[in-house]
Formats: sequence, structure tokens, C-alpha cells
Amino acid sequence: MSYLIIGSSSGLGRELAYTFAKNHNNLILVSRDERDLIPIKSDIEQKFGVKVKIIELDFTSTEDIEKKILLQKEMLLNLEGVMFPIGLMFEKDDLRLGDKEVSKILYANYLSIGYTIENLKHSYSDKNFLIVGFGSVSGLLGRNLNNYYSAAKRSLESHFESLTFDNSKNKLRIHFYTLGYLDTNLAFGKKLSLPKGNVVSLANIVYKNKNKKIVKKYFPFYWSIIALILKLTPLTIILKFKKLLKN
Repeated sequence: MSYLIIGSSSGLGRELAYTFAKNHNNLILVSRDERDLIPIKSDIEQKFGVKVKIIELDFTSTEDIEKKILLQKEMLLNLEGVMFPIGLMFEKDDLRLGDKEVSKILYANYLSIGYTIENLKHSYSDKNFLIVGFGSVSGLLGRNLNNYYSAAKRSLESHFESLTFDNSKNKLRIHFYTLGYLDTNLAFGKKLSLPKGNVVSLANIVYKNKNKKIVKKYFPFYWSIIALILKLTPLTIILKFKKLLKN
């Protein structure tokens, strides 16, 4: 059996690959640049003796997804699950971002994930198939920056909630993790008011929970408390509070 990890060349995707391989699972690793995956493949196969297949894929292209994943019936035959530790953002992501950049953000962070899941789930709905998505706390509330990224992540969370509601009709295992900052390159050098989450710990949690029917968690855990406060607080009060902090 094998696991498909889309976005596996760095950060969380890389740690998921090592964690699942360490526990004797074959892997199919997907990244935008095959060269990033070659040393990971070599290292994992040498350390853990599992089989690793790598795929170079433009995840903003449904045509590429169909050709390199969905039509590869033999490759998907023994698939145990799929994980989407993928994300794309631009530095100047505000409401004035260009159409091409907006399209890439929406496709990479939501639309292509939904497209892939919808095409895979029909083949695996009668099996104990694992689907794991990763959201962002940036989707909890509207923002001055990362507008389209946070909107895409919020849409992704809603999509996974819909999958969960529909889950009684099939054997799919639907897991979703809403993430704060992790100790990866994306957070390097940033001044953060809250501690970063350990990416190795997160990968271990994902593996530990893999056989559960439904999982919906925040990571790090303290974000569950922050999320609850934000959901219970009227937007007008939040805006006033932000204004006071600026003054």
C-alpha cells in the first residue's frame, strides 16, 4: 500500500513523507519541481527500504493533474490515502492582486484539491481511504494581507466539512488540520507573537490519527481557543480592537 503526498518537497510535506516511510509505507511524492524530490526519494529508500515514486506536477493545472495522477490507474491501484500539505501564496496578496496570481492561489490552495478529491473519492468510497487536508488560521478572519490565500483556505475547510457530512454514506476517512505558523522556512525570520508549531510533531499526529474516521483539529492546539473567541466575538468589536492597537 502507498500514500500520495501532494506538496512533499519541503516543510510539512517532507516530514509527512519521512514519518509515513519510517512506518513502512510506500510513497508517491508530488512537487512542482522533480529535482527537489530526487534527494528525498534517495534518502527515504536508503533509510527505510520502502518504494518511492516521484511526480513533477503543476497543481494549478487540472489537465496536468488528470494526466499524471487521475489517469494512472496502475499507480493508484494500491493507494491507501492522499494528503495535501500544499500551499501557494504571494507576498503582495491584497485585493489589488492580478488575475493570474489570484487564479494560481485559488487553484493551488483549494480548487485543484477539490477537483482531485472529487475524482478520487468515487474510486475509493467503498474502501477505508484516507483524505487529509490542511487549512490555515489565516482563514479564520478577513485580513489586510494574504486576502486570496486566506479565502481559499477558508473555502477548503468548508469543502472538507461537506465531505465529512457526506461521510456516513461511504468508508472514507476525512481529516482536516487548521494550522498556525509552523517551524518551517515560511516562518523563518518572522517576529511572531505566538510560538511556532513543531512540524515533526504535527507529522506524527497525522500518522497517529490516520485510522480514525473523522479528525478536525487545530495545530498548535492553542489556536482552537483563539478560533473559538474569534467566532464568538462580533466583527465590529474585533475591528474596534484592531484600531485601538494601531493607535
